[in-house]
Amino acid sequence: MGLRTKIGIAIAGTAAVVSVVIGLLVHHRTVEAQYASARSQARDRLQTAVQDHAAGIDGDRTLIDPPDLPRPLADAVRRGKWGSYLDWSGKVPQMWAASVYRDEVVALKRPYEREAETVRDLDRVLWISGAIGTALACVAGLFVATRLGRRLTASADTAQRIADGDLTARLPLRGQDEITRLTAAVNTMADALAGRLRAEREVTANIAHELRTPVAGMVTAAGLLPPGRPAELVRESAARLRELVDDVIEVARLDGAGEEVRVEVCGVGEVVRRAVAGVRAASGGAEAGGAGAGRAGAGGAEAGRAGAEGAEAGRAGAEGAEAGGAEAGGAEAGGAGGASNGVRVEVVRDASVETDPRRVERIVVNLVSNALRHGREPVVVEVDGGVVRVRDAGGGFPEGLLAGGPQRFRTGAEGTGLGLGLTIAVGQAKVLGASLRFANPDGGGALAELDLTGAVVLADP
Repeated sequence: MGLRTKIGIAIAGTAAVVSVVIGLLVHHRTVEAQYASARSQARDRLQTAVQDHAAGIDGDRTLIDPPDLPRPLADAVRRGKWGSYLDWSGKVPQMWAASVYRDEVVALKRPYEREAETVRDLDRVLWISGAIGTALACVAGLFVATRLGRRLTASADTAQRIADGDLTARLPLRGQDEITRLTAAVNTMADALAGRLRAEREVTANIAHELRTPVAGMVTAAGLLPPGRPAELVRESAARLRELVDDVIEVARLDGAGEEVRVEVCGVGEVVRRAVAGVRAASGGAEAGGAGAGRAGAGGAEAGRAGAEGAEAGRAGAEGAEAGGAEAGGAEAGGAGGASNGVRVEVVRDASVETDPRRVERIVVNLVSNALRHGREPVVVEVDGGVVRVRDAGGGFPEGLLAGGPQRFRTGAEGTGLGLGLTIAVGQAKVLGASLRFANPDGGGALAELDLTGAVVLADP
């Protein structure tokens, strides 16, 4: 039940209670006033009737020792008192008045129908006016509640937009009530949050740019080291550091909301196969034992990264591996749907989409790399129309990631990684206008689902 409904019900209920209370008060005061007036008139007429009876003159309405005298009134009269009694036992209510003269009971009665009809008319008017008043109060309450509800809903929507990353969302200030204070607090919070996030992103981007040149020199120097296991370790560490710097720069670029999408029509299955081939080749190049193949793979990866600014890491590794004589690329060309290095591509239903294939490939590369690094083989990449699903057999995503999404510089469940790969994947999906969801399916493992349905131009039956 929404706040608007609750306020409307509260106001309508209050109006109904007030109407009932006022109606009861008016009803009882009217009944009491009518009875007091009728009793006073009956007493005056009874005195006159007693005097006339004492003089030997009885009027038409004077009753001497009436047999149908109500028992409560008869008891009062026998005690030597005069009294009045309103008898509702018959079809028509009767107003009795009686007194004792010597040993005789002198009584009067008259119909009380007029007063009863007056009370019934009054009750009818009270009920109608109460219903109309309650209805008007309900309408007024709904109007007020609707205005309050709209303002509160606007505040909630703006807060949600801020939580989703729109740091420019603000609310107009109207009035001087509590909701206006809440609105001002939301705007102040948004300003403070935007300032802190902007400062954090600027610092991160500046540090990454400053590190890019010395890290590139480190990678170059590592390539000149003589062959050997120590040299391989240095090259691997330098390459990993270069990847981290490029990832940080890419995150900063995505935060800037100035990304340009190069749209073209491409097949989802083809893009996925190419991305998985890059991951396989990069993994195969890293595991190669020969120093010459290792150098060639590293050189190819650097060349690819320089051309695509980190987004083509998997493809660059594939090209480097092919230049060094690795066989992973040939294996992929022979059977894209097969399994290699624990990754299997399954095309259930292919589709052509109008999107940026470079960004889609980047997303798939990051999802597969994350599954291999933090999950457990086998990793299955499934293409079903415009939907790409990446699933591993590991322990699943952490609860914090499922609740709040990937967070940069936040480690996984085992304390490894910086949270940049999935953060970049989410950012690239947002640039494409696609959705990227994470879940832990019932069968175990982790599931990442990229939905490009909105960009599908042609799908296989």
